[in-house]
Amino acid sequence: MAARLKDGLNTVMLDQESVVEQVVVAVLARGHVLLEGLPGLGKTELCKALGRLLSLPFRRIQFTPDLLPGDITGTYVLEGEGRRDFVFREGPLFASLVLADEINRSSPKTQSALLEAMQERSVTVLGQTRRLPDPFFVLATQNPIELEGTYPLPEAQLDRFLFRIQVPPVGAKTLRTLLTTRVRGTPPDLTPVLDAEGLGQLFAAADRVHLPGPVADFIGRLVEATDPRQPSAPDAVRRFVRYGASPRAALALAASGRALALLHGRPNVGFDDVVSAAPAVLNHRLVLAYEASLEKVGATDVVRALLQAVPEVPRA
Repeated sequence: MAARLKDGLNTVMLDQESVVEQVVVAVLARGHVLLEGLPGLGKTELCKALGRLLSLPFRRIQFTPDLLPGDITGTYVLEGEGRRDFVFREGPLFASLVLADEINRSSPKTQSALLEAMQERSVTVLGQTRRLPDPFFVLATQNPIELEGTYPLPEAQLDRFLFRIQVPPVGAKTLRTLLTTRVRGTPPDLTPVLDAEGLGQLFAAADRVHLPGPVADFIGRLVEATDPRQPSAPDAVRRFVRYGASPRAALALAASGRALALLHGRPNVGFDDVVSAAPAVLNHRLVLAYEASLEKVGATDVVRALLQAVPEVPRA
């Protein structure tokens, strides 16, 4: 089932196997995804294709500076004739798959309305809490180059995303295939490959994937080493990181490791699964120091140095 989901997404996103696999892993791990890349690379189309393949209720929210929290969570409206009552009208968050398009264009007040939804799978309006559908995923997109009129996501909200995935540009060969097989760039029709019941079976299978003690220890040491105050922190972390990853990063590495193992047909998580997932899990959870921008060092560079410095098995 997971392979059919991956194959379906690959028919929409041409030659982006790494991006597609990470999105499928995030689904199996029940995590939210932040897609970052230039306009026109298919980020929005990927999210729409995922909704069609999973046959889940799908909503798209176009984030703009004038968007209000009630526009996405829902609000009370006055209805009825004669004796009129306030009735709650659900917002677009009440769907299993929510596309938050250009999330960094809305104000921090509206961005914060997503925090409870992403963490607790619920929303609270006027003191009353309502559960969101199960499963519930947020796929957000943002353009990293247009900074004017945008509001960077706060660290607390970034931490709620399982992955931040960089969508790379495509080459000439891919563009040729696109031009010769798709009129006006229209993606192919997709047939659902999963329903809610099948997705639940995949979730249960992912939870049964074994996390060996040595791999769990490696995850713990890896996350600890992101803190520049720790003795185990490598030189790159001490120089370029101000604040390291939270325990939520360790949980994300374990969940994504289980999902990767399941996707590749293995009954237990290996060290390679953790190493493979680490860049997408950690690159948005490290708060870099000013020295990093001076020397043009990015979070991905620090994660790469971190993986080279932290051994899979502790040295004697």
